[in-house]
Amino acid sequence: MTSSDPTARPDPWRPLHELLAAMDAEIEQIYLARGIEGVRPRFAYPLIRLAHTGPLTIGELAESLGRSHSAVSQTVAAMRRENLVTSEPGPDARTRRIDLTERGRELVPFLEAEWRATHAAVTELDAEIPYALSTVVADLRRALERRAMRQRILDHLREPPR
Repeated sequence: MTSSDPTARPDPWRPLHELLAAMDAEIEQIYLARGIEGVRPRFAYPLIRLAHTGPLTIGELAESLGRSHSAVSQTVAAMRRENLVTSEPGPDARTRRIDLTERGRELVPFLEAEWRATHAAVTELDAEIPYALSTVVADLRRALERRAMRQRILDHLREPPR
């Protein structure tokens, strides 16, 4: 018995992932044009936050950013490799306190300016298209409140016989 490969069908998420990756690549080009190497757009949020809060544990940073512990831990590891943050033992053996290095601190004013400019560009894009992305997101959230994604998937899930 053969089954067709479901991954051979076009991925409905792919255009969104590609668009976000392309936008991030353009932001990274802005950094490179200013001689800022090794800095990814995803670093801006935690670096700016640390500049305003001072040292935080990974858990505290994740909570303040609304991100998962795992995602922030991976981002912190990448930022540490680029000498943007330090990681010291926290108040107990299970935690690490994250702080900015001198390099990280020096980049924050530019990253804040880029953050503001990016938000202005997104607002401009929202006004330029007939159905703003912020509206799409709000509409999707309302639809998912009416019926959760889990339930929607379960409604379509046809498990193979055992």
